[in-house]
Amino acid sequence: MQDAFGDEDNVQIDLAQIPEGTGVLVVRSGDRSGERFMLRSRNVDLGRHPDSAICLDDVTVSRRHAVIEVDGGEYRIQDMGSLNGTYINQNRIETGTLRHGDELQIGKYRMVFFDGRQ
Repeated sequence: MQDAFGDEDNVQIDLAQIPEGTGVLVVRSGDRSGERFMLRSRNVDLGRHPDSAICLDDVTVSRRHAVIEVDGGEYRIQDMGSLNGTYINQNRIETGTLRHGDELQIGKYRMVFFDGRQ
Protein backbone atom coordinates (compact mmCIF):
# COMPACT_ATOMS: atom_id res chain seq x y z
CA MET A 1 0.00 0.00 0.00
CA GLN A 2 1.28 3.43 -0.83
CA ASP A 3 -0.39 6.82 -1.05
CA ALA A 4 2.56 9.15 -0.65
CA PHE A 5 5.15 9.92 -3.30
CA GLY A 6 8.56 8.33 -2.94
CA ASP A 7 9.24 5.82 -0.22
CA GLU A 8 7.76 7.82 2.67
CA ASP A 9 5.29 5.09 3.60
CA ASN A 10 6.79 2.03 1.94
CA VAL A 11 6.75 -0.34 4.89
CA GLN A 12 7.69 -3.90 4.05
CA ILE A 13 7.29 -7.01 6.15
CA ASP A 14 8.48 -10.53 5.54
CA LEU A 15 5.40 -12.68 6.16
CA ALA A 16 7.66 -15.58 7.12
CA GLN A 17 8.66 -13.56 10.21
CA ILE A 18 5.09 -13.51 11.54
CA PRO A 19 4.44 -16.41 13.91
CA GLU A 20 1.73 -18.67 12.50
CA GLY A 21 -1.69 -17.74 13.81
CA THR A 22 -0.58 -14.32 15.04
CA GLY A 23 -1.87 -11.00 13.75
CA VAL A 24 0.45 -8.02 13.41
CA LEU A 25 -0.17 -4.30 13.02
CA VAL A 26 2.62 -2.39 11.25
CA VAL A 27 2.77 1.42 11.38
CA ARG A 28 2.80 2.77 7.81
CA SER A 29 4.38 6.20 8.15
CA GLY A 30 5.70 8.85 10.47
CA ASP A 31 8.28 8.68 13.22
CA ARG A 32 7.12 5.16 14.20
CA SER A 33 7.11 3.83 10.62
CA GLY A 34 7.79 0.10 10.51
CA GLU A 35 7.03 -0.45 14.21
CA ARG A 36 5.20 -3.76 14.75
CA PHE A 37 2.57 -4.73 17.29
CA MET A 38 1.92 -8.46 17.72
CA LEU A 39 -1.69 -9.31 18.60
CA ARG A 40 -1.10 -12.24 20.93
CA SER A 41 -3.60 -11.59 23.73
CA ARG A 42 -7.32 -12.33 23.60
CA ASN A 43 -8.02 -8.60 24.14
CA VAL A 44 -5.62 -5.91 22.93
CA ASP A 45 -6.48 -2.36 23.93
CA LEU A 46 -5.25 0.62 21.91
CA GLY A 47 -5.12 4.16 23.21
CA ARG A 48 -3.14 7.07 24.53
CA HIS A 49 -3.14 5.73 28.11
CA PRO A 50 0.35 4.45 29.03
CA ASP A 51 -1.13 1.18 30.32
CA SER A 52 -2.61 0.35 26.89
CA ALA A 53 -1.24 -2.81 25.24
CA ILE A 54 -0.64 -0.60 22.19
CA CYS A 55 0.10 2.91 23.40
CA LEU A 56 -0.33 5.53 20.66
CA ASP A 57 0.82 8.72 22.35
CA ASP A 58 -0.79 11.58 20.45
CA VAL A 59 -3.65 14.02 21.18
CA THR A 60 -5.61 12.61 18.19
CA VAL A 61 -5.92 9.28 20.06
CA SER A 62 -8.35 8.85 22.96
CA ARG A 63 -7.04 7.45 26.24
CA ARG A 64 -9.12 4.28 25.74
CA HIS A 65 -9.62 4.40 21.98
CA ALA A 66 -10.36 0.85 20.77
CA VAL A 67 -9.99 -2.82 21.62
CA ILE A 68 -9.19 -5.77 19.36
CA GLU A 69 -10.68 -9.10 20.43
CA VAL A 70 -8.97 -12.18 19.06
CA ASP A 71 -11.33 -15.14 18.87
CA GLY A 72 -10.88 -18.29 16.81
CA GLY A 73 -8.50 -16.65 14.39
CA GLU A 74 -10.79 -13.66 13.86
CA TYR A 75 -9.65 -10.13 14.78
CA ARG A 76 -12.63 -7.96 15.72
CA ILE A 77 -12.10 -4.32 16.61
CA GLN A 78 -14.47 -2.11 18.57
CA ASP A 79 -14.24 1.65 18.96
CA MET A 80 -14.65 2.60 22.62
CA GLY A 81 -16.46 5.90 22.01
CA SER A 82 -13.38 7.76 20.82
CA LEU A 83 -13.63 11.38 19.71
CA ASN A 84 -11.80 11.00 16.38
CA GLY A 85 -13.08 7.54 15.48
CA THR A 86 -11.61 4.25 14.31
CA TYR A 87 -11.30 3.52 10.59
CA ILE A 88 -10.82 0.37 8.53
CA ASN A 89 -9.83 1.13 4.93
CA GLN A 90 -10.93 4.77 5.43
CA ASN A 91 -14.43 3.80 6.61
CA ARG A 92 -15.40 4.85 10.13
CA ILE A 93 -16.55 1.86 12.15
CA GLU A 94 -18.01 1.14 15.57
CA THR A 95 -17.11 -2.54 15.23
CA GLY A 96 -15.44 -4.41 12.40
CA THR A 97 -13.28 -7.35 11.44
CA LEU A 98 -9.65 -6.90 10.40
CA ARG A 99 -8.59 -8.87 7.35
CA HIS A 100 -5.12 -9.41 5.89
CA GLY A 101 -3.96 -6.18 4.22
CA ASP A 102 -6.55 -3.88 5.83
CA GLU A 103 -5.48 -0.40 6.88
CA LEU A 104 -6.44 0.54 10.44
CA GLN A 105 -6.41 4.23 11.34
CA ILE A 106 -6.55 5.44 14.91
CA GLY A 107 -5.98 9.17 15.24
CA LYS A 108 -2.95 10.06 13.13
CA TYR A 109 -1.67 6.47 13.20
CA ARG A 110 -2.16 4.43 10.04
CA MET A 111 -1.32 0.76 10.38
CA VAL A 112 -1.57 -2.26 8.10
CA PHE A 113 -2.91 -5.53 9.49
CA PHE A 114 -1.12 -8.76 8.56
CA ASP A 115 -2.63 -12.14 9.41
CA GLY A 116 -0.05 -14.84 10.18
CA ARG A 117 -2.38 -17.46 8.69
CA GLN A 118 -1.84 -16.08 5.16
